[in-house]
Amino acid sequence: MPKKLMLGNEAIARGAWEAGCTVAAAYPGTPSTEILEVMAADYREIYSQWSPNEKVALEVVAGASVAGARSMAAMKHVGLNVAADPLFTFSYTGANGGFVIINADDPGAWSSQNEQDNRHYARAAKVPMIEPTSPAEAKEYTKIAFDISEQFDRPVIVRITTRIAHSQGVVELGERKENTLKPFERNPQKYVMIPAHARPRHRFIEEQMVKLKTFSENSPLNSIEWKGRKRGIITDGVAYQYVKEVCPEDSVLKIGFIWPLPERVIREFASGVEELYVVEELDPFIEDYVRAMGFKVTGKELIPILGELTPEIVDMALNKKRPAADIPAYTSKIPGRPPALCKGCPHGFVFEVLKKLDVVVNGDIGCYTLAVLPPYSAMHSQGCMGASIGMHTGFEKARPEMAGKSVAVIGDSTFIHSGITPLIDLVYNKGTGTVLILDNRVTAMTGHQENPATGHTLMGEATHELDLELLCKAVGVKRVRKVDPKNIEEFEQTVREELAAREPSVIISSRKCILTK
Repeated sequence: MPKKLMLGNEAIARGAWEAGCTVAAAYPGTPSTEILEVMAADYREIYSQWSPNEKVALEVVAGASVAGARSMAAMKHVGLNVAADPLFTFSYTGANGGFVIINADDPGAWSSQNEQDNRHYARAAKVPMIEPTSPAEAKEYTKIAFDISEQFDRPVIVRITTRIAHSQGVVELGERKENTLKPFERNPQKYVMIPAHARPRHRFIEEQMVKLKTFSENSPLNSIEWKGRKRGIITDGVAYQYVKEVCPEDSVLKIGFIWPLPERVIREFASGVEELYVVEELDPFIEDYVRAMGFKVTGKELIPILGELTPEIVDMALNKKRPAADIPAYTSKIPGRPPALCKGCPHGFVFEVLKKLDVVVNGDIGCYTLAVLPPYSAMHSQGCMGASIGMHTGFEKARPEMAGKSVAVIGDSTFIHSGITPLIDLVYNKGTGTVLILDNRVTAMTGHQENPATGHTLMGEATHELDLELLCKAVGVKRVRKVDPKNIEEFEQTVREELAAREPSVIISSRKCILTK
């Protein structure tokens, strides 16, 4: 078979194609964005789409699975928070066609507002999770996930991290599996989760988890590499690569089936070594499980719970028995270059005005979050996608005297993702706030993807272009104004007028991203 050097995200797209996936959906979010971009560009047999948010993407994929198609959703770790509501119920409804969720965690929070460990979702939602250690495995594990899904009637999560998503490796290419569409049968007891149906489906889940545990214990995704009986290291994901690099003489248990964990294999390995270590990024997920099994294990005493691991950190911890905090800080003569808004960015004009007017700015997720940094220093809160409007409402309700002295700022794609409902809340609960929608005609922060307001789909087809003005008016905002922020005097006057209004208002700052053609 031919081989190709691929990013982990490219390999996942290839794996889905080879597995016979026919429907894929996502919302762009680093480090998972390239998966759907590669699908749309290189694997046109897969219908691929950007959805307004991750919840919708997961629901689209679930519907395709019910119809009998192999389908896949991709999202970053915080995106799974958005999709958590349907995830827990789709765990009950299960799968017809293979139902796979690619989850990309971000240790180190390189492009995220937190560095949560989504292995916990697999345990909480009672769904199987597998985790590759390289781009080559990323392709193969994606294919295996579809098979596990159909065999056990479960959604399956494939967990990757930033290093797996964006590192390169040699990947062996295979052929596409055709004719994967399964028959569709009307089955309300399986797919309609009223309480009377949910209770027996919960019983089914527990029965399947017992079977999945046996399956995990016999899965080749978990492998013991015996080198000696002195020290044994249990590891997963990219940490496996670091362990192999700096501890070549130690026995290693590589866990690819993260949930349910392979208890029998862990017991065999742990019983066969004198000293037991667990090396994993973020939370002590495996470590806590092994300790609960009754084994003495060393883990987070030496391995940091914060940030990404590196070979140097693992070497320091395991071979020198010193925590990562003892590693000398890296120093460079090259001055740092903190991120900043691009020169000529339309958002810059907006924050220039907001800083001049000295208003409290409730911010959101996007390029414009960089306005918290100098020279603007003009953002004062930021939570998750869409939070700016809700936080703004709460801020003014708590401090009525600040009415007219605070605003919410949100991007066009973020507004579509999660900003519409809090705008409805603002109107419904008689808020008086001003919302600025920064419409640069693209989903810019993740690499200039299309969204429902751009007029084009992921696959390049022309489509309906969402009218943000009409949408805001439809939810009850009477004062909606569209302004080019580069006309800075007009923009400032508009902001002053809307701040003075004692009713909900929306200003759409409309100018294309400076980096788009």
